[in-house]
Amino acid sequence: MYEADEKRYDAMKYNRCGNSGLKLPAVSLGLWHNFGSNGNIDNMQAMCYTAFDHGITHFDLANNYGPVYGAAEENFGRILKKGLGRYRDEIVVSTKAGYDMWPGPYGDWGSKKYLVASLDQSLKRMGLEYVDIFYHHRPDPETPIEETARALDGIVRSGKALYVGISNYNKEQTIAIAALFQEMGTPFIINQRQYSMFNRAIEQDGLKDYAAAHGIGIITFCPLAQGLLTDRYLNGIPEDSRIRTDGRFLNEDAVNEETIGKVRKLAQVAKERGQSLAQMALAWILRDGDITSVLIGASKPSQILDNIGMLSKIGFDEEERKRIDAILA
Repeated sequence: MYEADEKRYDAMKYNRCGNSGLKLPAVSLGLWHNFGSNGNIDNMQAMCYTAFDHGITHFDLANNYGPVYGAAEENFGRILKKGLGRYRDEIVVSTKAGYDMWPGPYGDWGSKKYLVASLDQSLKRMGLEYVDIFYHHRPDPETPIEETARALDGIVRSGKALYVGISNYNKEQTIAIAALFQEMGTPFIINQRQYSMFNRAIEQDGLKDYAAAHGIGIITFCPLAQGLLTDRYLNGIPEDSRIRTDGRFLNEDAVNEETIGKVRKLAQVAKERGQSLAQMALAWILRDGDITSVLIGASKPSQILDNIGMLSKIGFDEEERKRIDAILA
């Protein structure tokens, strides 16, 4: 039987999620990659246990994480059943619906039909009565935003989710749906967006500042730019890299001379800070307190431990900030 380390919360930092009462760990574990039907369940379990034993209480999923669709939720359900589920009240579980999930007109986007049905399926796969956060995974250009908002509100009122979130919504889309949630009294607490040193769209469209000013949490994904912000590609493209094995999210064109030149300069700054490049890139996300949590992915437990090592040095002095901004310019 799995026994959690009682000191697991000591080293983790927890941030209040917007204006809600919920706190999330500064580092959350995403099950986007490496938890599908092509993975090893023992390794998945070891990663979840390692995360929880070191204060990562938030596990982030979606209906179609795999491969195959639904596999990550099924595997996480197995891990909960094997022992982690004993700590359900100490764990935040989130899932999403909004991308392609099943054939036909009702398995995609943002209709009430899809959102309600998808969450019911997700709960069955994970063996849960409720999730803590249920997200609409992406804006739907055809379904009225009022329908999506009412569906999410109804899901909370049904007891199948405690809070609602949105993902991949820009500033204007966030403002629009937040107004509806406010009218209904929906516990809308968070937006999940991509953010890294190489992708600063949430700064450019104003979402980062808006969310901080209006009590909306932000959790970020792809903080290491699919591995570019590590030492993985400094000397070429390894044969076992994601580019070689799964080119959907990072292609060979991204590993160009200009980008790797920036990575090398960033690695030098990290070295002077006493961190790995990956640790510095994660710390940079959390540098000003506007981001609630940063989602990490992992293929083995040691990567999780390496990543949370950045918590010992989140702050950046003015010189470091200027150097990094100059490199990224």
